[in-house]
Amino acid sequence: MVNSIWKMAVVGGLMGASLVAQAQTIRFAHVDPDSWQNSKKGAAAAMFKAAVESRSDDLKVELYPAGALGGEDETVQQAMDGMTQVVMISGAMSKVCPAAGVLDIPFMFNTASQAWQVLDGDFGNALAQHCLDQTGLRTLGYGETGFRNFTNNDHPIHSPADMEGLKFRVQDIPLYVELVKSLGGEPAPIPWSETPTALSTGVVDGQENPVSTIYNNNLHELQKYMTLDRHVYATDFLLINEQFFQSLSPEDQAIVEEAGKLAGNMGRSIQEFTAANGLLAVQKAGMEVYTPTPEELEQFRDKAQPPVVKLLRNDLGDEGNWIDKLQQAVDSTTQKDAS
Repeated sequence: MVNSIWKMAVVGGLMGASLVAQAQTIRFAHVDPDSWQNSKKGAAAAMFKAAVESRSDDLKVELYPAGALGGEDETVQQAMDGMTQVVMISGAMSKVCPAAGVLDIPFMFNTASQAWQVLDGDFGNALAQHCLDQTGLRTLGYGETGFRNFTNNDHPIHSPADMEGLKFRVQDIPLYVELVKSLGGEPAPIPWSETPTALSTGVVDGQENPVSTIYNNNLHELQKYMTLDRHVYATDFLLINEQFFQSLSPEDQAIVEEAGKLAGNMGRSIQEFTAANGLLAVQKAGMEVYTPTPEELEQFRDKAQPPVVKLLRNDLGDEGNWIDKLQQAVDSTTQKDAS
């Protein structure tokens, strides 16, 4: 009897070990802090891990936050190569799938909810399929980096005329360089890691980023003025290597897809929460915040949108119709809201 029990224990242990060995690991990399309370990508990653591991016995998720596996350019390439299974990126997406750059057209979206309708609808689905075909990366969900706003340390900005003579740090992306130039400012492409020093030493007068980024990185301590012009709605892309995705069982594919949607929405919620809290905090700290009137916003839009669209059409070539598809999708949400 003892012998039989011992044999059963051994067999059971071997079966358990076999099940563990069969579990597949999903490596999830992003560049934000590992905090679900104030980090949009951190929150999305935590949700993805919890949703996957609570519903599948075959999948485990390892998180690599805060650039542990490199910056966005490095991690998206790792995902394309299959070294990392899941990544969450923003600006780097347009480098591997140029059509995604249309989402950075200035003053395209009026509200975050409008952007969500577009991304979660037919346009977002079509863009996801296009980028899958180009990169081998499946879009599991869309998160949010937030609306970008100008800050500076010289004087309040109420209209494009107030930007003349000011130098702004921008990402080293042609669209952002053109955006600042079109508004009368002087763009200065500077790496993010060097931005605080550039601001504190006066190398640049200002910069542009979402409110949450400004507050979480203490840029409000280096800048006196913020203009809530909301010139670009920045999107996060939650991506999985397609070859890895296809290797999963149909049941696990469904779990991963649902987890991706939940993660994207979690990132959006935390982004909106931190933006609202950040706006209150920077004003309490003494930063002067100005919200342009509809007429002033129209001035920004009229100056910035046409040259950026022209630049994108030239860059996209035959894929320039993505600009029109996006505009049609935005117009459709506007008509629904009006009805």
